[in-house]
Amino acid sequence: MTTTATPPASTSRRARGTGSAFVARHFGVLSISVVFVVLFAFFSLQADAFLSVNNIVNVLRQIAPTVIVAMAMTFVITTGQIDLSVGSVLGLSAAALGLWAATGNPVLAVLATLVLGLVLGLLNGALAAYGRMQSFIVTLAALTAVRGVALLITEGYSTPITSDWIVPLGQGKLLGLYTPTWIAIAAVAGAWYLFSQTRFGRYVVAVGSNAESLRRSGVDIRRIQMAVLGMTGFAAALAGVITAARLSSGSPNSGTMFELEVITAVVLGGTSLMGGRGSIIGSAIGALTLGIISNGLVLLRVDVYWVPIVQGLILVVAILLNSKIFSRFSGVVR
Repeated sequence: MTTTATPPASTSRRARGTGSAFVARHFGVLSISVVFVVLFAFFSLQADAFLSVNNIVNVLRQIAPTVIVAMAMTFVITTGQIDLSVGSVLGLSAAALGLWAATGNPVLAVLATLVLGLVLGLLNGALAAYGRMQSFIVTLAALTAVRGVALLITEGYSTPITSDWIVPLGQGKLLGLYTPTWIAIAAVAGAWYLFSQTRFGRYVVAVGSNAESLRRSGVDIRRIQMAVLGMTGFAAALAGVITAARLSSGSPNSGTMFELEVITAVVLGGTSLMGGRGSIIGSAIGALTLGIISNGLVLLRVDVYWVPIVQGLILVVAILLNSKIFSRFSGVVR
């Protein structure tokens, strides 16, 4: 008669502890991945056109600006800050690109637009970090002021973009995917490397979790706080270029309520609004989830006005999960 060896109790407890720690560390990504799969399956069964190649390719193109800015916003929120001005910066960038492209070199117009976004982001960062103002207040003021500048310089009108160099940035295709999708993929890869594999990424997490200890170790945390807000400004300008190129028009009204979509995507992906924890992959999946929700509701012939309502409800639920469930799991990691 043979007997089966029973593993020691300590080994079983250790295995359970390891599994719990893994779930705790990756809970945000795991949870949004489950939500994404469930929604994807639901819309696949309910909407006949949802799984068509054309629809999937179009969804990836439409969600590209959100993915790009969500990558930068992950850094900002992980430091314990927030940027409410990204929608307005996108609108000003789209409008400025249209004006500059109509009167000058299209390549210089794109470069100038990106520099404009970077400068606006760094200005927000300087006021928040060195001016000792809350990023919420600074970027809330920028949300209004920057949108006002966009409307002022265009008098509220859109500017057609016909440049053969700019339009492909939004409408061109490579290997079956639109150019914005490839730019978004590059943004995710670059952001993941910067966040996970570099000293700067570790500093970003440390600023959000224990800024005082990082400061005492000799790191200028104000430079990091300013740098990440500069990143969102640049990313929003890039999103503005893509949006204007896709629509062949620079509109000052582009990006209205865009900040809500970006922040929702980041929070859905597991980044803590209190700072100290972020997930690049989670933010990307969060953006994709919002994209398929919008697309799926349209295909199901749901009134388009329900889309922002659903997104707002999702944000509330995400914040509740962020403050309640995530905090319970954090005790496992400790």
